[in-house]
Amino acid sequence: MSTPREKALALLQSSVGKEVRVSDWLDITQQRVDAFADAIDDHQWIHCDPARAAKDSPYGGTIAHGYMTLALYNKLRGLMMDDRSTMPGVRNVINYGINKLRFPSAVRVGARMRARVTLEAVEEVSGGLQITEHYTAEVEGSTKPACVAEVIMRMYF
Repeated sequence: MSTPREKALALLQSSVGKEVRVSDWLDITQQRVDAFADAIDDHQWIHCDPARAAKDSPYGGTIAHGYMTLALYNKLRGLMMDDRSTMPGVRNVINYGINKLRFPSAVRVGARMRARVTLEAVEEVSGGLQITEHYTAEVEGSTKPACVAEVIMRMYF
């Protein structure tokens, strides 16, 4: 009988090169942007002052922080739900790093964003598996993504 790790490895290997997740749309609200600004102590007017942004911003209003579009990867990807993995036998999933990261376009407050995730690689590491995914944060109605990243996660069993 195979272990949860072996089952996960086989499942993931069969998905390399395939789109493995398209999330639901997420509303990007001023409240969400303000909470992120509070968390990272970045209250630049283009993110947090709707009146000034409406007047002075090239976007006609406030926009999400670029790093917010990256930080939402975990929520939109959904590998962990309510303190348990969506993959049987996984105890925890950690962010291991990012190989490539770009923010091709801004996300205006009031827009909706979702994730598209393609599995690029899976390999065994001590105690678990390392997965590399291509993350694209799409903005509804836009031809350019808000964030494109090659994200590395580790799953431990």
